[in-house]
Amino acid sequence: MHGTGRRLRRRALACAAAAAGLTLTLAGCAQVDTTAPSTVRAEAAHGASAKFGTVDCRKAKCIALTFDAGPSENSARLLDILKEKKVPATFFLLGKRHIEKYPELVKRMAAEGHEVASHTWDHKILTKISDKEIREELNRPNEAIEKLTGHKPTLMRPPQGRTDSNVHEICKELGLAEVLWSVTAKDYTTNDSALITQRVLDQSSRDGIILLHDIYPGTVPAVPGIIDALKQRGYVFVTVPQLLAPGKAEPGKVYRP
Repeated sequence: MHGTGRRLRRRALACAAAAAGLTLTLAGCAQVDTTAPSTVRAEAAHGASAKFGTVDCRKAKCIALTFDAGPSENSARLLDILKEKKVPATFFLLGKRHIEKYPELVKRMAAEGHEVASHTWDHKILTKISDKEIREELNRPNEAIEKLTGHKPTLMRPPQGRTDSNVHEICKELGLAEVLWSVTAKDYTTNDSALITQRVLDQSSRDGIILLHDIYPGTVPAVPGIIDALKQRGYVFVTVPQLLAPGKAEPGKVYRP
């Protein structure tokens, strides 16, 4: 029994590390099959136009900037930066203490062309709660976002990246696709903007999905440098739907480069 307990603890630690940084295979934790943006584009109808905006990521060197767990007191400045740099982003928003506290910022995100998506209502780990609680965690932010913007989200990001087949089924039922990431600055561990910038630049590649959190004080100051450096490398910034176009995310599927 002692050996079994140690193995379970090791697996739990491995899963936690995978969820935090996705540096390990998630399949070893929850048998998660993911679909790459390039696969979605390739499976779309031959010759179809890129329906989301003017960027065609079949030709352009695209990358998606995404922010979790807002809006926050830092989001207005972030939106100013994105507007100045002409960069669209995808926001995975939390409900409790965020959407309900900053409704005008949610409206502004949508009005300025960003993709507004869900990060659940209260950041509960979806693999550890009941089906009823999962539905509540997913429905409440969707309803709040739709009320503010007129559009119900079609994308969500599971807290800590933790998901499983049961979560997939409920997401499919609710019309949601799950979006993970390929680049993390782990900005929850540091307020050093230069370090956050370097971590992003070191990991970025074509079709990358960058995970940042605008709730932390070091993150928003890092964004201008990240944008400028990646533009110099030839990247074009897009939302997650633009990254998949002319294909589109399917409810119940999980997307990660």
